[in-house]
Amino acid sequence: MKIEDEFRVDVPVEEAWKVLLDVERIAPCMPGAQLQEIEGDEYRGIVKVKVGPITAQYKGAARIVEADEGAHKLVLKAEGRDTRGQGNASATVTATLTPDGSATVVHIDTDLNITGKVAQFGRGVMADVSSKLLGQFADNLERDVLSGDGASAAAGVSAGAASSTPATESTAAEPASTTGARTIDAPEAEPVDLLDTAGNAVAKRVIPIVIAIVALLTLRSLRRRRKRKRQARDERAG
Repeated sequence: MKIEDEFRVDVPVEEAWKVLLDVERIAPCMPGAQLQEIEGDEYRGIVKVKVGPITAQYKGAARIVEADEGAHKLVLKAEGRDTRGQGNASATVTATLTPDGSATVVHIDTDLNITGKVAQFGRGVMADVSSKLLGQFADNLERDVLSGDGASAAAGVSAGAASSTPATESTAAEPASTTGARTIDAPEAEPVDLLDTAGNAVAKRVIPIVIAIVALLTLRSLRRRRKRKRQARDERAG
């Protein structure tokens, strides 16, 4: 499914570009996400999603495959698998930065493929959740990374952003790092609760499922009771 979103940050486009390239620093701003290790230009971690009593944890990796500074266009590919083997997800995310006075508008195009329990909610709910999560991400980014002097915030991440930029024609011939993966000591992420995030849109779909589960459990309980009664009668008759 394809999802389009956008958010706005109160720094000039050149500074926003440097900040968004520093995946290590901005990863904690995304709800439910935890960056665990970095190897070369690959970022590995987990994303947790909760729907009522159901919690799904996707473990996977993301890689910046294109970073066009002139066009302020960033393309990232990510894929992950439910740690319990109940589904997987993959996405190609294209971010385009556009000046908006002294601020920047970031337009996000996501080509998402998801299977498993979370996929049952469909494009409408996913788009609503995506929009709200991006809003939370933008708020966290403003508060935790871009607060205070925007210029100094961007300057503080420029060194990290440079190391995050994927290989270009001028750097492709450089040998890859042989140091292996670098572990990130990040706090454990709280799962994103889709019921809280999407509200009634998810509740309308979850409630019938919960009712069905309760009905099924009730029927099973009644069948067990009937079976135990028959067994008791047979024992008495024997």
